[in-house]
Amino acid sequence: MPVTNISCYRFVPLEELKPLRERLLRMCNALALKGTILLSREGINVFVAGIREGVDQLVAEIRRVPGLQDLQPKYSESEAQPFTRMLVRIKKEIIAFGVESINPGLATSPKLPATTLRQWLDEGRPVTLLDTRNTYEVKLGTFEGALDLNIEHFRHFPEAVQKLPEELKSEPIVLFCTGGIRCEKAGPYMEKAGFRNIFQLDGGILKYFEECGGSHYRGECFVFDQRVGVDPALRETDSTQCFVCQSPLTAQEQKDTRYVAGVSCPFCFQSPAEKMRAVIIAREARMRAISAPNPGSVPYDNIRPVLVPASCEGQTLGEFLCRTFSHHPADKWETLCRKGRFTRADGAEADETRIVRAGEKYHFHMPGIVEPDVAADIRILHEDEALIVVNKPAPLPTHPSGRFNKNTLQYFLACAYAPQRPRPAHRLDANTTGVVVWTRTRHFARLLHPQFSGAGLEKIYLVRVQGHPPQDAFSCGAPISAAPGKIGSRQVDEATGLKAHTDFQVLQRLPDGTSLLEARPRTGRTNQIRIHLWQLGLPVCGDPAYLANGALGTSMTLAPSQPPLCLHSWKLSFHHPITRTQQSFEAPAPEWATDASRGY
Repeated sequence: MPVTNISCYRFVPLEELKPLRERLLRMCNALALKGTILLSREGINVFVAGIREGVDQLVAEIRRVPGLQDLQPKYSESEAQPFTRMLVRIKKEIIAFGVESINPGLATSPKLPATTLRQWLDEGRPVTLLDTRNTYEVKLGTFEGALDLNIEHFRHFPEAVQKLPEELKSEPIVLFCTGGIRCEKAGPYMEKAGFRNIFQLDGGILKYFEECGGSHYRGECFVFDQRVGVDPALRETDSTQCFVCQSPLTAQEQKDTRYVAGVSCPFCFQSPAEKMRAVIIAREARMRAISAPNPGSVPYDNIRPVLVPASCEGQTLGEFLCRTFSHHPADKWETLCRKGRFTRADGAEADETRIVRAGEKYHFHMPGIVEPDVAADIRILHEDEALIVVNKPAPLPTHPSGRFNKNTLQYFLACAYAPQRPRPAHRLDANTTGVVVWTRTRHFARLLHPQFSGAGLEKIYLVRVQGHPPQDAFSCGAPISAAPGKIGSRQVDEATGLKAHTDFQVLQRLPDGTSLLEARPRTGRTNQIRIHLWQLGLPVCGDPAYLANGALGTSMTLAPSQPPLCLHSWKLSFHHPITRTQQSFEAPAPEWATDASRGY
């Protein structure tokens, strides 16, 4: 049997809503009706479907309610039940508008019969047709030449009206919607806003279809049930609705390759690149929120773990600390131990005479820590299920060390990607900008890390140096010390240093006496490019540590206000740990590499 669909509404003061709700819900369930009935102190709104006999019994019951005795539903038929359940709800408004001063139960704009509107349109009478529906409804069909307010919800109607041209206030305007209910509020609102010639299409589009067919109308009419759309004969169409963005889709749009039921449609489909960009924008916004202000620049108590290596077995805590952190004097560690700054894993204090065992963990307590400010304009170049590729600003340490714990790239990424804890595949100096790769899990770190210590990796840096190299292409193979020295710096160590090799290519010799080079490190030693250029008498511009004439500075890290270190991780190529395909990433060149007129 065909299913009978009714829709109707009436603005009239209603009382005792709860008993009415229970009575209507009980009757609808007994008659196997489905749909929605909204009850409010301002009236009733009905969308219900079922067999005709049951629908008629419901209409008769509603008409027994004082004020609803002349309710006139609009009828249509469908082959299947368009609703999945029966709801009877009590709401503040039967159609959400949000303007309390509008009361259609007391006054509405003049109603224009459907046949009169058709006559006006047939005659070419000057009139503005104003669609009060939401954008996604208008998309499926509307009157020819109708004005679309491009609103996402009826609550946005008042704001849209304020933007209409002033000259419309004196011209005849016919408002229309699906069944007429929205126009009951839209009309009085527009009259209060100064529009002097407002009409409401009586019964809306559905009544127009019933009496006039599809004349002057293009497309279908969106309906709020599983039919999605009806044609001018009030028959269900082949249109459906996107589960993701709720856009109605015609039969032709459903043939689009971008339509995948429950996944996407032509209006919400995003390519992999678009999806990545949306994720990256949100991620960068999260990091901006985390870093403003720099979290480590607000005083906090820091507790750092200290693990005893096998080589320190049997030493005193004081001896272990002096050996492990040799860049600090012994009396410093002795004083800190006596102040109770070191505790065992069980929380008990540990003095400098305690004998330590391999594998033991101690905690170093540092109260009221304030870290130096860092640059935090972190840009994400790429991310997927395995990798995060970052364009690192400077100065910004990669991981906690020295004076830095929270003001580090590691901390920012951990907060932005929580509960994941990204791990660096390699590191850049705090003062170095550019491409740096992180992995999403320990598993991917194990897969990727070998490439950063062996073949299959290509790293290209831009670097601006003091002086003009005599050759266009040159190399340096000076070994570099493994242990840090003064201020945490490294040195060339021909006797016991680690093997290191860097190739250089001159890109520009600049008038200010500096040169722009391309550097390709073949090994990955700490400060390798900076030390090799320092060794060659070509110190990097802006370097606070490796100065001209072989001198050492007093600090390794610059402040954000100081001129930058002119070293940039420009391009990086490696094999993806999942696909094993070659991946290449590039960070835009900084100003010091693109503006040759800028002196250093």
